Amino acid sequence: MLELAVLGLLKERSMHGYQLKKSLSETLGPFWQVSYGALYPALKRLKAQGAVEEVFPKATVGRRRNVYRLTEKGEALFAGLLESAGEREPVGDDNGFRVRLAFFRYLKPETRIGVLERRRAALMARLTELKQRLTERRVSDSYTLSLMRHGMDATERDISWVDHMIEAERRAARRPRRTRRKSTAGAKEEGA
Repeated sequence: MLELAVLGLLKERSMHGYQLKKSLSETLGPFWQVSYGALYPALKRLKAQGAVEEVFPKATVGRRRNVYRLTEKGEALFAGLLESAGEREPVGDDNGFRVRLAFFRYLKPETRIGVLERRRAALMARLTELKQRLTERRVSDSYTLSLMRHGMDATERDISWVDHMIEAERRAARRPRRTRRKSTAGAKEEGA
C-alpha cells in the first residue's frame, strides 16, 4: 500500500522525501503514519523498477535533496495498483481502503462503486461479528462493554457514510455528462 500512496502523491507533483512523508500524513491522516525507515526503502524499490526517478533542483541550498518524480512506467504501475488494490488486501483492511479512497478520482465510476460495495460488505461482517461477541459473552466489566459498544457505533456510522457515498456515486453515474460549450470568441469566428 505504501508504494501506491507514494506513486499517487508523486502523480500530483514531484517531491523530496520529507515532503512525501508530510503529504502522506496530511492525506491519510493520523491513522496511517509512515516512518522514513519505510519510506526510503519504498522509494528505492520504485526507483529500481523505473517507476520513479530522482531529479535534482538547479538551485540547491545547503544539503542536496533528492526530488522524486513519477515516470511513465510509474504512471502505469500506479493505475494497475489502484485498480487491483482491493483484490489483494484483506477484506477489512482499513488502511488499504483509505489509500484507495485518497486517489478515488483516478478510478472509473463503476470501479469506485465496486470498491465501496466491497467496503460496505466488510463493515457489515465486522458489525455482525461485534454484535455476536457482545451477545455471546457475559461482560461484567463496564469498560470492556463500553468499548465494544463504541466499536459497534463507529462501524454503524461507517456503514452509513459508505451508503451515502455509494448513492452519490450512483447519482453521478446517472447524470448526463455536460458537453463543453464553445466560447463566444470561437462562435464568432465560426459565424464570420
